[in-house]
Amino acid sequence: MPEQLLFAMEVILNGLMAGVLYALVALGFVLIFKASGVFNYAQGVLALFAALTLVGIMEGQVPFSHLINAIFGTDLHHFGWEIPAIAAILLTMVVMVALAYLVNHYIMRHLVNQDPIILFMATIGLAYFLEGFGDLMWGSDIKNLDVGLPQGLNGFIDETTFNAFGYGFFIDNLDIVASVVAALLVVALVIFAQYTKQGRAMRAVADDHQAALSVGISLNFIWVMVWSVAGFVALVAGIMWGSKSGVQFSLSLIALKALPVLMLGGFTSIPGAIVGGLIVGVGEKLFEFAIGPMVGGATENWFAYVLALVVLVFRPQGLFGDKIIERV
Repeated sequence: MPEQLLFAMEVILNGLMAGVLYALVALGFVLIFKASGVFNYAQGVLALFAALTLVGIMEGQVPFSHLINAIFGTDLHHFGWEIPAIAAILLTMVVMVALAYLVNHYIMRHLVNQDPIILFMATIGLAYFLEGFGDLMWGSDIKNLDVGLPQGLNGFIDETTFNAFGYGFFIDNLDIVASVVAALLVVALVIFAQYTKQGRAMRAVADDHQAALSVGISLNFIWVMVWSVAGFVALVAGIMWGSKSGVQFSLSLIALKALPVLMLGGFTSIPGAIVGGLIVGVGEKLFEFAIGPMVGGATENWFAYVLALVVLVFRPQGLFGDKIIERV
């Protein structure tokens, strides 16, 4: 088999792995949009805040230590203990649920039936607030996140492909774990959205806030629940991306990569977020492999947006989004 074809196969596999990580972020956007009809600009920052909180809890860091030291002249940094990864993840989930309650209590419940642009602007403000609050709480330095996930070259795949083709495929163990986790999340979220009472109530709230209230659905409960689930998805995405590239400011920018994923899959489709992520991941890797050298490289920065734009021209609701028909 030609070496270029083997290399292309390796690129496709790595693209699928990258696409899964994009899809993890896109899932949080879909959940919020299905429940409130608004694009949650803060989803990427939620992933950053969750990862910062997880690292801080694991390392026993004193929250707001820099602020406390500046005010009182102390030298506090750590409590002197470390917390196991599983316990730290559970505690971080509690923090994200508390954050969901606060977001609903102080922001969302005051914006019922407001125009979508008002809600969108509110999430922009929330994003910048959480980014600054997270830096103030845990510090802005780059942090290493290690929750025990396997990383590095998968020896089995490398050895198997080398024996079969004479060329070993480099597949990261962390990407394989992310793929499995994403698949389980998708199955769980689809079952939740389609077959549970809370999932049906979530869709009803998205269609019409007042109508949902009139039939006894608690808007506050639904929004707290959805923001909590979105926070959990953000935590998972933060763990995967933080383990891969470190916990730093750029982690919040993964939200921008989720935009073309949502455009392709549709803002209302959970499976669409996964399919869109896979298309973007594979597409940008293959395009860089085949066309990148001809145009100077760096095509991964813009290819996904061009692809999404082409799809939107022919199918504005995305590949899996609900078609909106307005009668006049």
